[in-house]
Parts: sequence; structure tokens; C-alpha cells
Amino acid sequence: MSAGHAHTEGDGHDHGAAHAHGAGGEPSLELVFSLACGVALLAGWAVERWGLAGPMVARACYVFAYVAGGWFTLREAFDNLKARRFEIDTLMLVAAVGAAAIGAWAEGALLLFLFSLGHALEHYAMGRARRAIEALAELAPERATVRRADTTEDVAVASLVAGDIVVVRPNERLPADGFVVVGQTSVDQASVTGESVPVDKEAVADAQAALAGFDKLAARHRVFAGTVNGSGAVDVMVARPAAESTMARMVKLVMASQQQRSPAQQFTEKFQRVFVPAVLVGVALLLCAGLVLDEPFTATFYRAMAVLVAASPCALAISVPSAVLSAVARAGRSGVLVKGGAPLQHLAKVTAMAFDKTGTLTEGKPRLTDAVPVSGVTDTELLALALAVEQSSDHPLAGAVVHGARERLGDQTVLPQVQGLRSITGMGVTGQVDGRPVHIGKPALFQQDGAPPPAELLQSNEALVAAGRTTMLVRHGERYLGVLGVMDTPRDSARGVVEALRAQGITRLLMLSGDNQRVAEAVAASVGLTEARGDLMPADKVQTIAALRAEGAVVVMVGDGVNDAPAMAQASVGIAMGGAGSDVALETADMALMADDLTQLPFAVALARRTDRVIRQNLWVSLGVVAVLIPSTIFGLPIGSAIVFHEGSTLLVVANALRLLRFRGPA
Repeated sequence: MSAGHAHTEGDGHDHGAAHAHGAGGEPSLELVFSLACGVALLAGWAVERWGLAGPMVARACYVFAYVAGGWFTLREAFDNLKARRFEIDTLMLVAAVGAAAIGAWAEGALLLFLFSLGHALEHYAMGRARRAIEALAELAPERATVRRADTTEDVAVASLVAGDIVVVRPNERLPADGFVVVGQTSVDQASVTGESVPVDKEAVADAQAALAGFDKLAARHRVFAGTVNGSGAVDVMVARPAAESTMARMVKLVMASQQQRSPAQQFTEKFQRVFVPAVLVGVALLLCAGLVLDEPFTATFYRAMAVLVAASPCALAISVPSAVLSAVARAGRSGVLVKGGAPLQHLAKVTAMAFDKTGTLTEGKPRLTDAVPVSGVTDTELLALALAVEQSSDHPLAGAVVHGARERLGDQTVLPQVQGLRSITGMGVTGQVDGRPVHIGKPALFQQDGAPPPAELLQSNEALVAAGRTTMLVRHGERYLGVLGVMDTPRDSARGVVEALRAQGITRLLMLSGDNQRVAEAVAASVGLTEARGDLMPADKVQTIAALRAEGAVVVMVGDGVNDAPAMAQASVGIAMGGAGSDVALETADMALMADDLTQLPFAVALARRTDRVIRQNLWVSLGVVAVLIPSTIFGLPIGSAIVFHEGSTLLVVANALRLLRFRGPA
């Protein structure tokens, strides 16, 4: 309602929010004052209407209504004037005093009653949205059971430090961010990540290594403060103190994000800075209308006060902040962290969306996708030899081969004995099996020893490379066994997400990758993207985003929040995957998908578009009412009617904004 309420919490104008909800759900003091104003107004009107007492009694009721209804408004107006701001609170007080000066005590009291009631309801609405966010921070328990050697001890959660072991019993809330070191369970972590089903958790193999690399720990080990344990009892090692938990940081970032002004908020604030002084000047000119018109000064003064009431853009001041805060709170409930109104409004207008490949569109870890033996060799022979050799290698691709081969062969296959295993830097590995050398590696490895691969094998290798695979040839002695294909496979949800984004009208969907162009094209084709650009360094991604924006596109960059941070900063909106596990993701992006779940993207776009529509609706209503009321009051609309329409529009925009808290997702 007042411009003062559109400011951030640090500007000294948020006392109403502090009263928005008393302890135990009691009504706010501001609402009590407003209702007292209404009761006094009704009593004064009844005394006048039916002559229940003398005029002084009615006047006393109105004076009391003025005091009760104007108390908080006067405080805000005083703060605004100290800051050299002429804002809506000041206009309301001037209008109320002016009404009293012409004897329209009832109209002035009605103005203050509706204005103060609107204030209280506005603070309730804003407070409700804030509490939807702040309530997350209160989910974590205050006490925790810490394991000390052979005993346990009950301690305050605030005293926990990294490395402490806490005991979490079935159905208890997790006291801190950490990872499971003993036991198995499932955890309901919807309050942090928005996931609708519990997530299975298991113990880590090396607790100290997990503590050092907590951000990179797999989701099956990691737990978060405030989430709910399932039926299994577990021991959890604390990775972060309570003040630095994911949930606590989410709340801090969201509350800080209110300082980021969206384009609509910037417009309303600039509008008010020009409009309010213009209204004061216009009212001063209207007070001089008696010099031109043949009418008593009381009529001139009444008209000027009516225009003053009509011209105060209360609804305009609250229309954007209420919508933004409601949307941010709604997004947070679904595991989408939004840092203010600007990202929401930009996301609503997105025309191009760029994705990092590794860890964003793909799982972020290679898998064995193909094992193609040459004629006369079985799959089992090829995979058994590869498994025997690679299981002693520490190369990332070796892990993919080992895991994939074991899945395909099972536990019954007898593996040959490998001796003399050594790595050939940048090429592959070699060893001895049954007295003959074994080589597994890049095709280039086999061009150097005078025994080139047969044409059949080269054709199979070329087909896999064309499909985006990283390939390894396998040779035992002089005999080639086949080729293995390894690939960082797309997420299961990637294609469905891309289709949903297309359905939302985003037709330009790109992948930006540091992998070679063939791999990039293969992954892009598998998930349905329109463009793929490979062989890109981080600086190249920034240039690509900049070129898209130069063409007039509103670009969203979706990445992992680490090496994609420069590109996300260059984009209109940067969205980080896996905010629940990454400090960098939370700090660098405009938005973060807390659960590392691509399916939240279409929801975020739909919410942004709905928010943008609500903001536009609110702006049209608030500006439209002012545009209609100003000429209406000039031509005789009474103050009482102007007040009803004016404050009614304020309540309407607040109610419209609160609808965002119930947003369900894309239709």
C-alpha cells in the first residue's frame, strides 16, 4: 500500500511486517488499531445518524478513530519525511487532515480506517509469503544426540561442528547437513529439494574423504538439516554447522534477494518518485481553483482533498512486491531457489535456453554403452578380458568399463589372471594374460606397433564414434577381440524436459559442451535439442551467450554452477543444477534447482510466466483505478466513494498476488 512497504527490510520501514503475525497466531497490533478505528468510526456515525448523543460525542469518536487509524501511518510518514521522501503515507495523512478541516470527519476517519486495514492486510500477505520461506529454517530440531566414544550425549544443534557423529532415530528430523556413516534409511527431503518421494540413503565407504569432498558427494549418502528420516536408524557425520546448512543459506539468500529489483519494481518506484510530487503540486493548484471558479473555498478544498485521496497509488506500491514474494515462496516449496523478482521476470520472457552437457543434461559419469566383438569372438570373452585388466586401473573410463562389464557378466564369470599391468599415458593400458600381451586403449595406440586393426573393427569403431562414444580397442596378443564404447549418458528425464520446454514455446534449445562436436551432437540429438556446440572452453561459452543476447534473445543458461559460472553470469538468467549440494551453485546463479532435477525447469518457467501475468494485471488495476478516480473526483465524486474504490483496488491486487502461493505447475 505504501511505498515504504516496497522497500527492503533494512530501510527502517518494515515494522508492520514485524507485527504481521504475533506469537501463537495472535492478531497483529496494527490490525487491532485498525479495527479500533473502525469501531470508533461506526460509533461516531451511529451517534450522528440517530442522535444518540450530542455532536461532541460523535466528534470524540472520530478523533479516536483518527488516532487509532493514523498511528502506524504517521510513524511511516515521519520516517519517510526524515529520509526526504514524499510518499503515499504522507498523502493519506494530508488528505485526512484536510477532510477534518472542512468538517468531513466521517470521510477522513473512513479513509484512515480503510488505509490502516489495507496496511494490516498487506503486512499479513507479505508476512505470509515470508513465513513460507522462513518456516523452512525452523524445521531443524534444536537438540541432537551426539555419539561420544561408547556413549551418547544430548547437545544443542547450534554447538555441532564438522566431524561430529549424530544419532538419528526413525522418523526424527535431521539436525544438520552431513552424510550417513552407519546404517541405511530413506529420507523425506521435500522441504529442501522438493522431491515428492523419499530418497534412499546408505553409508559412505570413507568418512574422512566424504567430509573433505561433501559438495561432490553422491545423493545416496548426503542428508540435509530439517529433512525427515524414514524407518532406519542411522549415524550421520556433520559436514556443516547449523548456521551454514543448506536450508539456512536458502533462507538468507531469499530474504537478501528482496533487495534485487525486478524491471516492474524499478518502474513503479520511478513512477512514484515523479508522481507523488506531481500530485502535491496538482492539489496545490486545485486549491487555487476558487480564483477562477465561482464557488466557496470549502467546495474547492473538498475537491482537492478528494483528488489527493484518489491519486495516491497505494495499490501500485504493493502490486509488484506482493506478487514477487509470493512466487519466490511458492518456488521454494518445490525446491527451486529464486533470488528475487528480476530472474522471474526475465525467465518469463525466455526465448533461448542453453545447457551445459556434463552433469546437466547427462548424469556426469561415463557408462559402458557398447561392447562390439569382431567375428569369431563372443561378448563374454571380450568383456571378461576387459574387466580383468581394467579393474586394477584408476582411470575414470576404466571404472565405467568395470561397472558395465560386471552388470553384463554377473558374478559367475571366471576372469583371467593379469600380470604386469601398466598405464600408457594418454593412450590406454597394457598387461600380460596367459603369457601374451593385452592392450586396451585408443585406436591411435594400435597404429604404432605394425599390427593395425582389421577393417571390420575400424568400421565398428567409426560407427560408435559417430554416435558420440569414446572408444577403446581390445587386443590379446596379435588377435583383436573388439571395441568398447563409453559415454556420459543423458539423464532419463532430459528428453521429456526438452519436450515440455518446446511445448512452452521455447524453440531455441542449445547445448554448450567442452566435449568434441560429434559427442555434443549425439547427446543433443538424443534429448531433442535444436543445436549443439562442442569443443568450447568456458570463455567460448560466454561468447556464445553474449552473441545470442546481441541478437535480441533472452537467454537462460543452465549449468552445474562451477565451471559454468561465467556463462551463467553472462546470461539473462543463470540456473544452477544441484543447489542442495553445491555452495558454488547457490552463490553464483540467479536460480537453483535444489534437487539436481531437470523436471523442475518447466515448472520454474510456468511459475515465472504466471507471476509476470499477475504483475501486469496488478499494474493495470492499480494504474487504471488512479486514472479513473482522478477525473471522477475533479468532477464531483465524493471522498467516501473514492476511498472505497481506492482501497478496494489495493485489497484486490494483494489477493491476486496471494494466488501464486497455490500455483500447481504448467497446465
